[in-house]
Amino acid sequence: MGYSYLNNMEMEEALELYLNEIKARGIHLDTEEVPVQEAVDRVTSRAVFARISSPHYNACAMDGIALFSKSTSGATDTTPVFLKENEDFVRVDTGDPLPDRFDAVVMIEDVIEVGDGRIKLIAAASPWQHVRQIGEDICAEEMLLPSNTRIEPAAVGALLAGGVLKVEVKKRPVVGIIPTGDEIVSPTDSPGAGEIIEFNGSIFSGIVRRWGAVPRVYGIVPDEFELIKNAVVEASKECDVVLLNAGSSAGREDYSARAISEAGDMLVHGISIKPGKPTILGIVNNRPVIGVPGYPVSGIIVIEMMVKRIMEYLMGLSCEEEKTASAVLVRKVVSSLKYKEYVRVKLGEVGGRLVATPLDRGAGVVTSFVKADGLMEIPLNSEGYEKGREVRVKLLKSMDEIRNSLVIVGSHDPLVDVVGDIMRRNYPGEYVSSAHVGSMGGIMAVKRGEAHAAGIHLLDEETGEYNTSYARRYLGNENICLIKCVKRVQGFMTAPGNPKQIKSVSDLSREGVRYVNRQKGSGTRILLDYMLKGEGIDPEGIYGYEREEFTHLSVAALVAAGSADVGLGIYSAARAYGLDFIPVCEEQYDFIVPEKFMELKMVRHLREILESREFKERLDEMGGYRF
Repeated sequence: MGYSYLNNMEMEEALELYLNEIKARGIHLDTEEVPVQEAVDRVTSRAVFARISSPHYNACAMDGIALFSKSTSGATDTTPVFLKENEDFVRVDTGDPLPDRFDAVVMIEDVIEVGDGRIKLIAAASPWQHVRQIGEDICAEEMLLPSNTRIEPAAVGALLAGGVLKVEVKKRPVVGIIPTGDEIVSPTDSPGAGEIIEFNGSIFSGIVRRWGAVPRVYGIVPDEFELIKNAVVEASKECDVVLLNAGSSAGREDYSARAISEAGDMLVHGISIKPGKPTILGIVNNRPVIGVPGYPVSGIIVIEMMVKRIMEYLMGLSCEEEKTASAVLVRKVVSSLKYKEYVRVKLGEVGGRLVATPLDRGAGVVTSFVKADGLMEIPLNSEGYEKGREVRVKLLKSMDEIRNSLVIVGSHDPLVDVVGDIMRRNYPGEYVSSAHVGSMGGIMAVKRGEAHAAGIHLLDEETGEYNTSYARRYLGNENICLIKCVKRVQGFMTAPGNPKQIKSVSDLSREGVRYVNRQKGSGTRILLDYMLKGEGIDPEGIYGYEREEFTHLSVAALVAAGSADVGLGIYSAARAYGLDFIPVCEEQYDFIVPEKFMELKMVRHLREILESREFKERLDEMGGYRF
């Protein structure tokens, strides 16, 4: 019998049910009094009222003289008024109390000294001019801050000016994070086979800390029901919110739902979002306990879309402002009808429009969140979006960063990352946004106006020429510039010692040789096909020909791990992983840029970087490049 969740509830419905239950049970954060000077970013638990007025006396607002305004009546250039010090006026500085018998201040710049303690005025003063009257800023008993308000630095000044020295605030919520799993191990640089480094706790800690909460990460709990249940019970006694991070779906050793339901009450198990559908919402010891899926992307989505809302309710305010923007989708995205889906996207402003490129949608690909600029939501009961559609995207980065990003797509090479690093170091406020879609994908992106530049290394099988013929063929109607970059060495990467004795392309079809390929449209794939054709080798005879990766480094990683025996790639990738390398050819890697973008500051800076000594030195360290 197949496993099924208790629910498959829409997210909004599940949140409403859960928050209503939290409210009905009176679950809240405790309060504490803190000195106002230490209250920045804390949240008021009740309204705060001024104890005194500010100013609490009538204060002189200028350096000058204090006087009775009627004594200056009629003063003009032709009918000046003369006044005597200590009889008609006194000298004052800014902030001095206004003497009782006076009602105005004249700036020293408007006072004409005539000697013998006498002055001349040629303009009449109005009552209470240049005087800060009692309560001008704050009146005693005035409400300075309402309940559930984040205390900003300026508010600290207002509270102190109003005579408030301590303020009652909500205690910072303590969020307990319980990682579980027999395969989970503490962070290490040498995990064994089958061991998964526990990093979700650190991710979740960083997120909730940004909201003003205090994270508490517990030790890893093995997949044993009683241990998980006990951990939930203890954490619910010590924390305000508990996140149980586990494979809370249909796994053989999934005890999350049972542990929460036996320790307290499980209200929801199964939300119609993707990723994140195994989410559990429960209450233990009158504390919210949320079962968060173990895959990192699923976990982050649940934290951002659901736990954030729960925290906002408890804290009484929005954790952070959500910003969105409209963007044009550059690739078709297919989705299931059963779930609301969140897709990570790269964003860039190209030719005055915002374009969105979907990233890897795997729930375990945490780097997709590192690279993502936004989240695109596909509603429940939708089959997805067509290419070219305008979509709404929740921004994960600022629009300034997105607008100042040089969008480079196309063939993967680590040198693009080097360009990005130098750009950040030498031109603060400018960024490189890159996506690995293969050389042909890069050409098509430039053609559609979806990128500022594309990295390509495409071999013309007829002429043996690189890049220019492809640019003419596919972009003949466009004004395109080709920026010469580097020569680089392509070859076969194998384990140290070359145990399979790979010498040429003909060895790929031997029995027992496992190959790992690059994706269709990549220059490396085209090079391989060119070599196979030259040797008369049928690709179907190569084990692993259909096994595709999107970067040279990912091919090298699989060979280094022993998952494949050989892959075609660049020397710098082989060197990075300590692999043997059998050179095949030297190829030309270039950038193509539409002429209309050549004068953009970021493209000018790209050209400066490619010509710089720093760039050459960095690539020399990596090896396998020639300028």
